Amino acid sequence: MITSTSNNKVKRLVNLRKKRKARDAEGVFLVEGIRMFQEVPEKSLLELYVTDGFYKKEQALVEAKRKNSRCHFEVLADNVMAYASDTQHPQGVLCVVRQQSGESPAAMGLGREGKSSSLILLLDNLQDPGNLGTIFRTAEAAGVTGIIMSNDCVDVYNPKVIRSTMGSVFRMPFWYAEDVTAVIREMKNRGILTYAAHLDGKLSYDEPDYRKPTAFFIGNEGNGLRDEVAEMADVYIRIPMAGQVESLNAAVAATVLMFEAGRQRRH
Repeated sequence: MITSTSNNKVKRLVNLRKKRKARDAEGVFLVEGIRMFQEVPEKSLLELYVTDGFYKKEQALVEAKRKNSRCHFEVLADNVMAYASDTQHPQGVLCVVRQQSGESPAAMGLGREGKSSSLILLLDNLQDPGNLGTIFRTAEAAGVTGIIMSNDCVDVYNPKVIRSTMGSVFRMPFWYAEDVTAVIREMKNRGILTYAAHLDGKLSYDEPDYRKPTAFFIGNEGNGLRDEVAEMADVYIRIPMAGQVESLNAAVAATVLMFEAGRQRRH
């Protein structure tokens, strides 16, 4: 059992939690809590840290994961787990998980076959970890085929993002784009219709036909879409507002659009 917060293994965990550079250098990220522990694909589980109390309570689950993943295993004292954790009330389990390589655009419906079922979300400079995590979770529920992010979006492996995904990060194809405008041009070449959520939109979000290959553009929480991104969209759409509300939270707006597309595709 590791009982000291000055242990080098613990210092490394804290570094991985706090610094994107450290995570990217090792190609790993951290996962906490029993729900996320259960969700981790065994092929991606590299290291497992538990408290003695968690192990006694969930021994069968822990041993099954250890056997199938062959991960490194350590027991941490409660105070050490609290020190390494990103949450105020740790559940007693923390994992080091291999980063996903990111899906190719073809896997999202940008391939030459031009999948008719393509439903893509393009995120431009999103900065809030909770928003991004919520979007991942909602995208899976709405049947989105892939998420494309500009390089300056918040890190998908930020611990707050990971928690907010509730496991969807392991199942939702995603990709960071070096050049978002080049990706949009590729979408157009593949016959994907592009819609920008924009305050200047004249068309209500529920008017277009989203049963065709579709991509929604969602912009930064404070500034919206960058002009060079918005200008490439085929159509500007808006979500009509009652009262004095000007706009919705980015994750909420994305949810409205994704589920409208999902509703149309069920009929």
